[in-house]
Amino acid sequence: MKNLIVITGSLVVAFAFNFFLVPYGILSSGISGIAILIGLVTPFDIGLMNLLLNLPLLILGYYKLGKMITINTLICVLSLSGFLYMLPTVPVTDNILLSTIFGGIIGGIGIGIILKSSGTSGGLDIIAIILSRTSNLPIGLLLTGMNGIIVLISGAAFDWNIALYTLLSIYLTGKLIDTIHTDHIKLTMQIVTTKGELIRKDLLESIYRGITITEGYGGYSQEKKQIIMMVVTRYETIQIKKIVRTHDENAFINIFETVEVDGVFANN
Repeated sequence: MKNLIVITGSLVVAFAFNFFLVPYGILSSGISGIAILIGLVTPFDIGLMNLLLNLPLLILGYYKLGKMITINTLICVLSLSGFLYMLPTVPVTDNILLSTIFGGIIGGIGIGIILKSSGTSGGLDIIAIILSRTSNLPIGLLLTGMNGIIVLISGAAFDWNIALYTLLSIYLTGKLIDTIHTDHIKLTMQIVTTKGELIRKDLLESIYRGITITEGYGGYSQEKKQIIMMVVTRYETIQIKKIVRTHDENAFINIFETVEVDGVFANN
């Protein structure tokens, strides 16, 4: 089901590119924007360039974000590259400002859908998620900041009018991403279980987070239990609950919002 949602999000992003942004030389954010730039100034296909430029970052994502996100990202990159190749480059409107606004909004919706389904559109999304995990900054804001270089390239390669339209498009994309994707919000999970060791091993293999385990016992049953505590992002809670339920259907899971994280928000 998630794979289908990721593919749908990729189709939405490709639609925004080929029908709103590319016809006017307006760049998107991240690696996709660089692929569009190369496609506009060279004979190389945009979809193929998007795939080639994303390969090194997919490898980085595998080691930093885990297997599930990398698989979903690979599906997104392949489907996005395919859609960019198959869809015609036809402007919906002859108004460049309208194309900029709607291209940025529709692209942000597509990327937000992808991120919501534990995937990324590749490229700078991967770097933004890694940085977001070690800070309290939203992904959309990080992407907007990193994409300043895209604006400079756009201005140098074309003209500053296009660069400003690109900046507006990137800003709108970032705002829509943060509206849909709220995973920069940190949550604390407390898991009370009798299968602590089995759950711990699975979590360490799948979730790149620090884990603290304390011993306890049931107030009524007096049964020995383990209490697992983790600070995670919202999207990770689904995977963690699945891991816990695989080993212990009767585990008690308490999830509450974390106001601030002071320290390294990663493995320890």
